Amino acid sequence: MFDTLSTRLDRAFKTLKGQGSITEINVATTVKEIRRALIDADVNFKVAKEVTDTIKEKAMGRKVLIAVSPGQLLTKIVEEELTELMGGSRVGIDLSANPAVVLVAGLQGSGKTTFSGKLANHLKKQNHQVLLAACDIYRPAAIDQLKVLGEQVGVPVYAEPDNKDAVAIAHHAIEHAKKNGQKVVIVDTAGRLAIDEAMMKEIASLKKALNPSETLFVVDSMTGQDAVNTAKTFDERINFDGVVLTKLDGDTRGGAALSIKAVVNKPIKFVSNGEKMDAIDVFYPDRMARRILDMGDVTTLVEKAQEAFDKEEAERLSKKIRKNQFDFEDFLSQLQQIKKMGNIKDLIGMLPGMGKALKDIDVDDNSFKPIEAIIRSMTPQERSMPDIINGSRKKRIAQGSGTTVQEVNNLIKQFGEMRKMMKKFNQMTGKKGLANINPF
Repeated sequence: MFDTLSTRLDRAFKTLKGQGSITEINVATTVKEIRRALIDADVNFKVAKEVTDTIKEKAMGRKVLIAVSPGQLLTKIVEEELTELMGGSRVGIDLSANPAVVLVAGLQGSGKTTFSGKLANHLKKQNHQVLLAACDIYRPAAIDQLKVLGEQVGVPVYAEPDNKDAVAIAHHAIEHAKKNGQKVVIVDTAGRLAIDEAMMKEIASLKKALNPSETLFVVDSMTGQDAVNTAKTFDERINFDGVVLTKLDGDTRGGAALSIKAVVNKPIKFVSNGEKMDAIDVFYPDRMARRILDMGDVTTLVEKAQEAFDKEEAERLSKKIRKNQFDFEDFLSQLQQIKKMGNIKDLIGMLPGMGKALKDIDVDDNSFKPIEAIIRSMTPQERSMPDIINGSRKKRIAQGSGTTVQEVNNLIKQFGEMRKMMKKFNQMTGKKGLANINPF
């Protein structure tokens, strides 16, 4: 996500490294590079110029503190301006009506149906009773797809496959929700391969007839400035409330995310970056700005961990750590919890400085498979008492897991070092200080 833009911005900031002060010359050079980076990322030219003019003006107007280098100061200013460019602060969705109707619109192939399933899953986790309404009357596969997604996330789907009146289906879905106590109805609508008048009339009719609490426009971020132009056209016809950017995990340059708020003046409310039903994030402009600048997004990482980790399991684990009894069984359990949090490379990339480090490294969810295989090849006794694993046991574990003895040795060594660190930390903090610590 934003790898190319992050690299180009980092290169621009290097212009100021070693500089003792901010001058009009060195700032002008750096700002010129930042503008090029934004334009290359497919940011609207006018928007890129306005932003970099503001950055230059602010940089020249600030004094550099002794403890802050010119490069650090400019990075901070760029962070502030990118945050403002993307909306400034998070804007939530309105679910105050009963039932609240969320109308999902966009072009065909933008990821509307998948997003509808993800949003249903996201709201269900927040204890909302949700109903999905299949109102794509032109593509039978869309109805089937929505039913599959609904089954995956445990959310009911209302559909009338033989009815070709999208407005009527949506009204029937809302009545169904009222009868069955569902408080949120997510209406998945039809899309087209390109904007056409018939599509616009239908989505406008749905908007007028349903008077939804929230109208979300789903756009494929990989289409760059085309995404921004499409959003503008849709907004002129249906006046949507917010934008959803999909496919941020693809080969995207980031221009849509950076330009869309400035051009359309509508907030980005969600971002989606994968096929998994939990691959959806509420959009925070400040967090995204920090990720673009490779400053990390620890807040989102912590929130994902809180979602994924079972409270009772965490308390059980804390007790074992306090007693220095953490074993391979616990380690395996934690690996399963981590995998629930999302794409591994994205998670690591949320740590400050790690985005750059991972740029050319292939890290995927299969990275844990050899570790899991090794642990699963151990006997219960070996998992709870790693010290008993001798040479012959290692050979058997390696054969059983399809790995080598060296890989088994490496895992046992790393696990031993981790346990030593836990023991040392336990001694330093005491029982009280470790009560709520989770090593992952």
